Amino acid sequence: MSQPQGGAGEAYHIGIFGKTGSGKSVLAKMALTGYAKHPRMAIFVIDPQGEFSKNVSGDLTAEGFPLNFSKIFPLMKREVIVKSIRNLVVDKWDLFPEILYESPFFERLSIPKGDNRRIACEILAEELKKSGILLENLYQKESFKKAWQILDSQDIQVQFYRTYASRERFKTVLRKSNQEEFFNNFWSPVAELFKIKRRGAITIEELVRQTFNFWGESRPIVIIDLSREMATGLFWNDTVQAIVIKRLLDALRDSAESLYRESKSLNTLVIIDEAHRLAPKDRIENEKQEHLRNTLLDAVRTTRKYGLGWMFISQTLSSLHREIIAQLRIFFFGFGLAFGTEFLSLMDLAGHDEGTLQLYQSFSDPHSALDSTSRQYSFMTIGPVSPLSFSGTPLFFTAFNNPDTFLEVNGLLAPPRKY
Repeated sequence: MSQPQGGAGEAYHIGIFGKTGSGKSVLAKMALTGYAKHPRMAIFVIDPQGEFSKNVSGDLTAEGFPLNFSKIFPLMKREVIVKSIRNLVVDKWDLFPEILYESPFFERLSIPKGDNRRIACEILAEELKKSGILLENLYQKESFKKAWQILDSQDIQVQFYRTYASRERFKTVLRKSNQEEFFNNFWSPVAELFKIKRRGAITIEELVRQTFNFWGESRPIVIIDLSREMATGLFWNDTVQAIVIKRLLDALRDSAESLYRESKSLNTLVIIDEAHRLAPKDRIENEKQEHLRNTLLDAVRTTRKYGLGWMFISQTLSSLHREIIAQLRIFFFGFGLAFGTEFLSLMDLAGHDEGTLQLYQSFSDPHSALDSTSRQYSFMTIGPVSPLSFSGTPLFFTAFNNPDTFLEVNGLLAPPRKY
């Protein structure tokens, strides 16, 4: 049966699993390229380690499969928008106290993490808003001076410190502190995240809106590089990354719901790399990372009807949250899941047929090859991508190890059709 124009008409929930070097990123990039053939499908890549964004820039040094997005997507006439945290603007006031809480700002003012510090951050944000300070102008020296003035007020101090001794200690530290040092080292790295006057800057809200513009013939491929190496000069750690990713997911979900009410399907694939870090099975002690996981679980459960599909790329199967695994329609299993809890999780999904499991266990490490051109990327797949899916039988295949052959065989460099 030939594929209908426009592909399947929607993005499935997909999981790609395998240890480092198994070829899972190679397969994910092939899938991304295949989806890119259909111009009405938007693609949104959340890239915590920066691997996809490096590929778009033409940096192929980290892998042995040089599928060069920087040359492929222009030939496919697909617009690619790459934004790093350097030009992605956090655009909600309620995120400012969350990020300020994680920073060293109040630590250096003698308030350790806890309820007092949380209250201080929230009160400071409220007072700055009341005074007319705009979120996007927090980076300005005048905004910092206003914040310092607010914190020096006894009426404010009494709200986060009940005892006289605690207030006096805070006041003494505040007044002895070097304001210039605090502005440069502790305030600016946080405030810069909210600054709109940066080169190539765009708010999260506007970026998502542009991605889901339905009026053009071709919708963009958006790659968000949230790697630490792109955050020079900004306050950035795993917790802040989780806060920003949650904001992205909230914006995606809100847009999906809005378009659904207008009887429009989003027709978008969201690719999440390092999914095991963002949505692990076990409970997370970090509150913000736990909030991100819960948001992701809710999104994968509820957004399917909106035409929003998710692709999760993970080094592990057993430690990814079971709710995500339960929602996936298509699975790809690469090398590295043949032992211990990984193999038990694989058996639960692929069945207990001895021949099937033995064939999977026969996969060899692609990096055992002498050079990159002879690597074999072997996968087992289950789900509607397989012609054997009606019987529940897994399909085994070896992915292309030459990007030119992959592109030619799949006709991916031909001009996209207009639907």
